[in-house]
Amino acid sequence: MTQAAGNPSFEQARDELADVVRRLEAGGATLEESLALWERGEELAKICQTWLDDARARLDAARGVTADDQ
Repeated sequence: MTQAAGNPSFEQARDELADVVRRLEAGGATLEESLALWERGEELAKICQTWLDDARARLDAARGVTADDQ
């Protein structure tokens, strides 16, 4: 994944996800706020996973590893 306009970097998404988790764990949010935080957390987790999957693919390509080798 390359950083397109509007998409956060891995580090930005990870840091925001950590903040979302802290806010959810702290409690005190309304149900609606909690749901919005949860949904944002899910979105950020997917962004992070995409970055990690792409990084793995780049490393495997550099090492000459194919999907069949794993």
